[in-house]
Amino acid sequence: QVQLVESGGGLVQPGGSLRLSCAASGFTFSSSWMYWVRQAPGKGLEWVSTITAGGGTYYVDSVKGRFTISRDNAKNTLYLQMNSLQSEDTAMYYCAKDSSGATRGQGTLVTVSS
Repeated sequence: QVQLVESGGGLVQPGGSLRLSCAASGFTFSSSWMYWVRQAPGKGLEWVSTITAGGGTYYVDSVKGRFTISRDNAKNTLYLQMNSLQSEDTAMYYCAKDSSGATRGQGTLVTVSS
């Protein structure tokens, strides 16, 4: 069955950086489009970024120029490099197999606070 396990979250000061990872199994990772979605406290799921099977990338406007999605197909791992973090980025971050987040992992919490 599909398993997605996120890691790398934590507490970071505004302007700081974090790198999230997602270990995937149970499906053909290399041929799958992959997604990062997030849920801020008290809000719904928000799509953050997409990477296609061929490596094309897409971002929500609020993170463009700050976040970078990437993948290592040899390791079946998805990444999200987050720089210049802002308080508005505080959320639970999930990797997902679809943009709605219907099939996602357990999440990793990112808290941006001084």
